[in-house]
Amino acid sequence: MVASHDRQFSAMMVRQSSKVDSRSIIVAPCSGSHPIRAWTSSKNASDGVNMLILVVNAGSSSLKYQLIDMANEAVLAKGTAERIGAAGGGGALLTHETTGKEKIKTKAEMPNHMVAMRLVFDALTNSATGAITNVSEISAIGHRVVHGGESFSNSVVITQSVIDGISRLSALAPLHNPPNLMGIEAAMDALPNAPQVAVFDTAFHQTIPNYAYVYALPYELYAEHGIRRYGFHGTSHMYVAARAADILEKQGIPKDAQKIITCHIGNGVSFTAVKGGKSVDTSMGLTPVEGLVMGTRCGDIDPAIMPYLQKQLGYTANDADDIINKKSGLLGISGVSNDMRDITSHAAAGEERSKLALDIFCYRAKKYIGAYAAAMGGLDAIVFTAGIGEHAPLVRANICEGLGYFGIKIDAEKNAHCSDECDINSADNGVSVFVIPTNEELAIARETVRVVGCEIKK
Repeated sequence: MVASHDRQFSAMMVRQSSKVDSRSIIVAPCSGSHPIRAWTSSKNASDGVNMLILVVNAGSSSLKYQLIDMANEAVLAKGTAERIGAAGGGGALLTHETTGKEKIKTKAEMPNHMVAMRLVFDALTNSATGAITNVSEISAIGHRVVHGGESFSNSVVITQSVIDGISRLSALAPLHNPPNLMGIEAAMDALPNAPQVAVFDTAFHQTIPNYAYVYALPYELYAEHGIRRYGFHGTSHMYVAARAADILEKQGIPKDAQKIITCHIGNGVSFTAVKGGKSVDTSMGLTPVEGLVMGTRCGDIDPAIMPYLQKQLGYTANDADDIINKKSGLLGISGVSNDMRDITSHAAAGEERSKLALDIFCYRAKKYIGAYAAAMGGLDAIVFTAGIGEHAPLVRANICEGLGYFGIKIDAEKNAHCSDECDINSADNGVSVFVIPTNEELAIARETVRVVGCEIKK
């Protein structure tokens, strides 16, 4: 079965290669390269590549997508299918927007992801509101896949063996990998002749050394069961680290010598130490619960709390898991909300628990910055990204308060009015403090171009 599928894929690549501009193969070296170096030579690293890439991010009941023209990295269309598989077929909705045209919302029964994907293709090719005339114009499809374990240290073209590998890793990401596979299978069913590429959230972190990813547990738990730090948000960390690397290089710091801490701060929060373009440590672990305080996740806690809850308070394992994933973090401390906007509003009004939640959140972040700077032996830049990182000046200022020994003094005016990429540090010779909007869809599209280009060269 695998061999047959792979032969079919090889034939498919031959058919597709005539549609792909030969310039696509210069996006990155194909052997021994690291993705971050593949597209740090310019802001638009895929400039001139004649490919239309459909990026798909499939959840358990949703399917988000973007169609990107890689010649100028412009988004031609985007949308979301919601409530896929809803009981009775009710409430399912496709929201589609082609750049320069009116946004449309279509109610339709979506019993599964395959039906949803066909509706996406219908919307993309609609004569009035679509972006293309035929789905054959799509050069390749890039899929976000949350967990690649140790099996996938880079983005890969999807074959049957890759599908089997993603399926086996579902035990490590039961809420994410199965719906990611649904999206892959739906796209392959609807557009069987287009190359499909899996881009893994965990792949960027596969360069972390063993002393940073092995837990101090019996070694057999790692060797036999794969229990180790994997890290997440890798596509986001890779994208903003690449942008920061370009800026620092222009300031005279060679890329191989750069030491960057990328801070992805949204409802989920993770920090990554990036040294010489490679992830060398990251805050999330076997699961996304470890590390920083998050919207509803607790982050780092004493592990003995879990058996205590079970033995002394009568919680089941599922109860305890529910607490650390869904009832903790900002929500658990404040009792108000998991949304940082609500927390800061309530804290400003004098609500003590919301103020405590904000203080704990920022203190934990400051500790990680100090730890990662020590681990890398220095620091050239801090990068804030994602929903809170990009849009919460108070949080950025509070995290950076007291980091004067790094030469950091936040410029209040720049910090308050930063709306795109900017350096909010006012010190002349200190560590740069960048705010860089993340763009995971573009990162996935770039990786798809790189991987397809490499396949064509074979």
